[in-house]
Amino acid sequence: MSDTIPMRVIARIHSDFTSKFGIPRQSGLVESLQAVIVFEPEYRDPNALRGLEDFSHLWLIWQFSQAVRQTWSPTVRPPRLGGNTRMGVFATRSPFRPNAIGLSCVKLDRVELHPELGPVIHVLGADLLDGTPIFDIKPYLPTADCHPEALSGFAGPVRDYHLEVVFPQQWLDRVPEAKRSALQGVLAQDPRPSYQDDPDRVYGLTFAGLEVKFTVSDGVLTVCRVAPARDGQPARR
Repeated sequence: MSDTIPMRVIARIHSDFTSKFGIPRQSGLVESLQAVIVFEPEYRDPNALRGLEDFSHLWLIWQFSQAVRQTWSPTVRPPRLGGNTRMGVFATRSPFRPNAIGLSCVKLDRVELHPELGPVIHVLGADLLDGTPIFDIKPYLPTADCHPEALSGFAGPVRDYHLEVVFPQQWLDRVPEAKRSALQGVLAQDPRPSYQDDPDRVYGLTFAGLEVKFTVSDGVLTVCRVAPARDGQPARR
């Protein structure tokens, strides 16, 4: 029996994130984030999506395309635990796994029949990098997939963590109005690794073609610059 199984990329997602820094750590944390799923040519059959619009949420099975590696470690250091505490890789959602596969629950916004791309899916709340390959899409079933009594382990204490965001009007005006809510939500989730807490350090992320600079002090994130991202390259941080 072969120890490898072929996987087919059926689609790719297009989001406002061109670099990993700043992407929410879980799907659904910033529901105003917009993304579009475009199928590969051989899967652009509208019949494959028949009945999909009757569901409100979807499961996406995808690849951590920037974390593929030949080796693996049985333990990882979750950022939310400060980056120093090791946990078993199967007790985390780290991208550094034996198989670099991600699982995200997103909200279905609408299905569009595009004249050139065929059926495309508009979703909200995705935590995927622009261009991420998708292996499968399944409907979310609340009767089977929702377990309100479930325990959240070591991730529980940081569930409600967020920063206050101060976004001066002069910088907010440089952000397209349709992207403002999502960007503010991303910043409130605190993009920094938990082990970085230097109030004098200027951080930066790219979002929707913009380079956003900010500082963080005493639980308050203050935006200090917004400018077009240089040559489409990820912001330095």
